[in-house]
Amino acid sequence: MSTLEIKGLHVEIEGKEILKGVDLTINTNEIHAIMGPNGTGKSTLAQAIMGHPRYEVTAGTITLDGEDVLEMEVDERARAGIFLAMQYPSEVNGVTNADFLRSSINAKREEGDEIPLMSFIRELDAKMETLEMDEDMATRYLNEGFSGGEKKRNEILQLMMLKPKFAVLDEIDSGLDIDALKVVAKGVNELRGEDFGCLIITHYQRLLDYITPDKVHVMIQGKVVQSGGAELALKLEEQGYDWLHEELGIEAETVEQEA
Repeated sequence: MSTLEIKGLHVEIEGKEILKGVDLTINTNEIHAIMGPNGTGKSTLAQAIMGHPRYEVTAGTITLDGEDVLEMEVDERARAGIFLAMQYPSEVNGVTNADFLRSSINAKREEGDEIPLMSFIRELDAKMETLEMDEDMATRYLNEGFSGGEKKRNEILQLMMLKPKFAVLDEIDSGLDIDALKVVAKGVNELRGEDFGCLIITHYQRLLDYITPDKVHVMIQGKVVQSGGAELALKLEEQGYDWLHEELGIEAETVEQEA
């Protein structure tokens, strides 16, 4: 079993504190979901875990099996087994999906132990079939000209091919219709097991209808203020966040943009 542990995490963006002491522990064989109103720091948490330079960690720790993640560069975090499916994936001209994936897989392997080409092709074809992706997606440039739904499926394709220890899915359900949502959930559920842990960041219960979380956490004003089982997400869907503000004595904030 592997463990991703976050303790007392404080994060600033351009001098403004967004995370104010986040504590979270995720083990492999677990799927956690984080929900919360806009602007509470959910995406900030995702970027801090992966090491985006804009997000400054001012206090706290992130460790992976006891190793200090904050001391690692972004590529080292990826090689250590952390994966981020981004809310807005970047387009990369001149690099095909297949070339990007094969290079990413080989970057995690020892020199001389690169994945054989035919093994890679067979696995890629199988995963694309699972995600109901057109064959030409493999030879198209990375995310270039992709629709929003294609980009999200492509993020899950990368996840399935790279097989990280831990995945952070930042609003992977955003903009997906119900059919695409089911396909994306199918890809995540295929990885579920003893060697894989996942943190899903979402606003909505609907994704959790297809990926049942082991634990649900509510983030408000930069902190995890409530945790529970899958039933907590259902309650949030039915009642919103007002009851939680009242129960915890937290003043509601109106924030236009997610940090």
